[in-house]
Amino acid sequence: MEVVEKVTMPQKEKESIISQTVSNYGGKLMSYIRPKVKNAEDAEDILQEVWYQFSSLTNLSEIVNIGGWLYRVTANKITDRYRKKKTENLEDFVYEDEDGSFSIKDILLLDESAGPEVKMFQDEIWKKLFEALDELPEKQRLVYVENELNDKTLQEIADEQGENIKTIISRKNYAVKHLRNRLRKLYEDLKS
Repeated sequence: MEVVEKVTMPQKEKESIISQTVSNYGGKLMSYIRPKVKNAEDAEDILQEVWYQFSSLTNLSEIVNIGGWLYRVTANKITDRYRKKKTENLEDFVYEDEDGSFSIKDILLLDESAGPEVKMFQDEIWKKLFEALDELPEKQRLVYVENELNDKTLQEIADEQGENIKTIISRKNYAVKHLRNRLRKLYEDLKS
């Protein structure tokens, strides 16, 4: 049996290839990523992950089509980002009506100096939100409250509860869906 020995690329040659590739493809990859993600920060994070993976390769010289490899990895990173996507926040839910749109966050954080009607409306929203929270199973409610109201990350909650992060994410998603449905009903009742 013949043993094939891998030839390691000299570090200076590797750095040169990486530098040239970043120069040739940096702008093109960003233009590819940007329309597919929510914001510029996510696009930059994805591009950094691609460059990190590229620079970590030990077999750069074996890649036949660097451009194809970069676009395939970039597409995979974008897909991974959506799979790992943070759970939706209630504040991201936007209602639309004839006059435009407003979000729950806008309602809950309205300036109270706007008048007693606004304060009363805010109080009703908060009351309905807490009623809806009380309807949730205890574990879902705990995850939602810890994450949204106490500003703990889902990973911190998972660590504290000794649970898998996916379990915590799932609980948060169920809670958000329930709360959205309840607040949608409130919105529809207010419109009538």
